Amino acid sequence: MIAVQGHAGKRVAVLGLGRTGRATVRALLSGGAEVVAWDDSAEARAAAEAEGLALRDLTRQGALADVALLVTSPGIPHLYPAPHPVIAAAWEAGVPVDNDIGLFFRSLATAEWQDFEITPRVVAVTGSNGKSTTAALIHHILSEAGRPSQLAGNIGRGALDIDPPLDGGVVVLELSSYQTDLARALTPDIAVLTNLSSDHLDRHGGHGGYFAAKRRLFAEGGPDRAVIGLDEPEGRYLANQLAEGPTDDRVIGVSVTRKLEAAAWSVFARKGFLAEWRRGRQVAAIDLRNVAGLPGTHNHQNACAAYAVARALGLAPRAIEGALHSYPGLPHRSQRIAEAGGVIYVNDSKATNVDAAAKALAAFGRIRWICGGLEKEGGLAGLAPHLGSVVKAYVIGREAAGFALQLRGIEAEVCTTMARAVERAMAEAAPGEVVLLAPAAASFDQYDSFERRGEDFIAEVRRRLQDR
Repeated sequence: MIAVQGHAGKRVAVLGLGRTGRATVRALLSGGAEVVAWDDSAEARAAAEAEGLALRDLTRQGALADVALLVTSPGIPHLYPAPHPVIAAAWEAGVPVDNDIGLFFRSLATAEWQDFEITPRVVAVTGSNGKSTTAALIHHILSEAGRPSQLAGNIGRGALDIDPPLDGGVVVLELSSYQTDLARALTPDIAVLTNLSSDHLDRHGGHGGYFAAKRRLFAEGGPDRAVIGLDEPEGRYLANQLAEGPTDDRVIGVSVTRKLEAAAWSVFARKGFLAEWRRGRQVAAIDLRNVAGLPGTHNHQNACAAYAVARALGLAPRAIEGALHSYPGLPHRSQRIAEAGGVIYVNDSKATNVDAAAKALAAFGRIRWICGGLEKEGGLAGLAPHLGSVVKAYVIGREAAGFALQLRGIEAEVCTTMARAVERAMAEAAPGEVVLLAPAAASFDQYDSFERRGEDFIAEVRRRLQDR
């Protein structure tokens, strides 16, 4: 683990005792801090107490009187829609509030680094969609090239739970807006913004607040190099803010909608071909059309961002190309789970918002589309231009009827349950079609996570294929 520095002998309070919170407690204790912890869930408190963690009810009046720092887990609101009472109490008491990502960046470097030939690097990836795939793909490329790499943050292990990086090691962090919004230190060597679309608006007080949370990754510490998706206005704004001029190659622009030949350094994909341009000339190209683990334009954007990071870390184009072809993909993200009778079955349960679902729909031809769930703010109007490939929709969720009414221009069947949706889609699918789970909604009306929803889809498909 990464021992937290700077708090030895001080009392630190930790709010939230899930995976991140428990790892934070252990890292603080390893660094010599005195830790008291709390979770609103009695079940989480019992699990923490069984591990020997010291509990204190931080909601009590005066509970923070002797506390030097409050560390909160990312899922706990600290501003919108309303601050958690313990966080509000910390403000009143003048107690600084941080999260595990802030502690990570303050604690990663140690005196041992002075003896390393190559200083460890940190790559931090954020964005609305594709950040998990991009982070995992960077980690895969580095591992295939023999570079020691660890994947952490919002994917895999908690940031403080990783091993101290070795000589020349790279830490790849996936960071959500919940994590970047509060961290008091954000100093990656390379920062990546994949794209931006409306999401988590209640948590950030609107689209502007959401972008501001993402922007902090680039503004707080100033990365040595920034890889920025330029297909939205916010990305173009951010790139302009960071670059000193058109010859500044510290910013690598990424696009899947247009050529970027005039930039000092750019990576873009068009019609399935990735191209790298530097100072007005093309220096490398990769055919992405047959990369099985990265289907569709949205995954080509992820490939461009990961390629740019790998190039910034000194890897050769040929080495990157080989790693792209061996990338297996992530569960629940354009995950091809079966093919039978000429029908392909794809699990994209992570498509929890309209933009992610639109990108999933654009990746395939004739689609039997399983969608629905807990609708997010903003509705489904943004999906209208992307439904041309949908043969029929099979709608799940407690509000399936209302969801289906918004899918104008296509046939939609209200199924409510995953079992019924899979049964109907499989019964009607013809050779050459794709049965695609891309819900365009959160899972929490029926499942406790998008992973559980995806697992249910996979189980239903495989069970019915076995019964044929």
